[in-house]
Amino acid sequence: MSLGTIAGALVGIGLILLAIFEESHAVGKPFLQSVLMYGHLGGFMIVVGGTTASAFICYEARYVILALKSAFKIYAAPPINRNLIKAEVGRVIRWAYTVQKSGIPALEQEAKKLKNADKFLAFGLDMVVAGYSGEEVKHILTTTIETTFGRNMVPSTILKNLGGIGPAFGMVGTLLGMVMMMSNLGGDPSSLGGSLATALTATLYGVLSARLLWFPASEKIKQREEIVRFRNYLVLEGLSLLADRKSPRYIQDRMNSFLDPAIHFNLDKMKS
Repeated sequence: MSLGTIAGALVGIGLILLAIFEESHAVGKPFLQSVLMYGHLGGFMIVVGGTTASAFICYEARYVILALKSAFKIYAAPPINRNLIKAEVGRVIRWAYTVQKSGIPALEQEAKKLKNADKFLAFGLDMVVAGYSGEEVKHILTTTIETTFGRNMVPSTILKNLGGIGPAFGMVGTLLGMVMMMSNLGGDPSSLGGSLATALTATLYGVLSARLLWFPASEKIKQREEIVRFRNYLVLEGLSLLADRKSPRYIQDRMNSFLDPAIHFNLDKMKS
């Protein structure tokens, strides 16, 4: 689980509930009754239904479904962290020692083990084993990294656009509620409350969905994909040097240049 993401969502919702509690206490109403005042099916349907319908009109259905699934995946643990990035340096250095001892063909078994676990790394190592030069490995993997990043950013783009659509449909709900309220001004005054509730809650739902769901999910997906891209460029650097049969220490220093000094890999510690 991503504890920071979950904590942020809970704190955001908790602060809203706290504000409702303070208001209910100020006017002398029960807290539960005050909370229920903000629940209005009409406003919810306008915002959720309108946003979803607009998304399916704007994008192909499979991309919308993928984006909606991705919005909930942000609560899972991130696929890459600082320790894993540091470990990638150590893995490439161990391969460099294998090449020094037994030659590049000795890495063929390593490539087979990675086929299902890490397709990008397996693809790069296959090219090294096949005898590609460092420049060729770098050129091909750069294309792979950028095209993969572009594809994986589609859900982020869709969710960001949903964040803009949600408040717009909140305003649609507000306008519909105001029209209904105005049309009943000469009739039963008791009917005005429902229309006004639709008008106000629709705007509330639209803004909350944008600021607590769509925009945060979009940014979290973007950040995670940027971290994956950084890791892949780090691995690319190591594999291109491995293809050129550079020494383990040179590979260490080149790969460490990508990293925060706090997580630099130390070859001397590995030997000890």
